[in-house]
Amino acid sequence: MKKGIHPFYHTVEVLMTDGSTFQTRSCYKKDKMVLEIDSKSHPFFTGKQVLVDTAGRVDRFNKRLERSKNIQEGKKK
Repeated sequence: MKKGIHPFYHTVEVLMTDGSTFQTRSCYKKDKMVLEIDSKSHPFFTGKQVLVDTAGRVDRFNKRLERSKNIQEGKKK
């Protein structure tokens, strides 16, 4: 086995969305992993559909779409 080519495999504490924690072994770079979505909060497992619009992404997309339509109409004239 060659030395220096394998990732560092160590114990990592995982913090779930509900606040519970457990320890596992992983190649994750840090000693603590904080999950944003897990089986207790994901819509597939909970059966509840939640629309997550992080930082107005839908609004930004609609503004860009409107700008591009205006530019295309300006080129046609």
